[in-house]
Amino acid sequence: MTAFTSAQRCRPALVSRPGVVTRLAALWRQRRALARLDDRALDDIGVNRAQAEAEARRSVWDAPDFWRR
Repeated sequence: MTAFTSAQRCRPALVSRPGVVTRLAALWRQRRALARLDDRALDDIGVNRAQAEAEARRSVWDAPDFWRR
C-alpha cells in the first residue's frame, strides 16, 4: 500500500448564491422557532429565556463561525 501526501491545503468549496440564501433563510427560521419555545422546552435544551431572546434578536447576517470555514 502506498501513502500519498500533499503540501497543498484543501480549500473549502465555494457556496453558490442560492446556497447562501437558503442557509440564511434556514437560520432565520431557526431563530424564530427558538423565540417561540416555552420555558419548559428551553430548559430541555439548556437555554434560558434571556439567552434565547438574545439569539433570536441577532441579525440573519450574524451567522455562526462554523459557516465561515
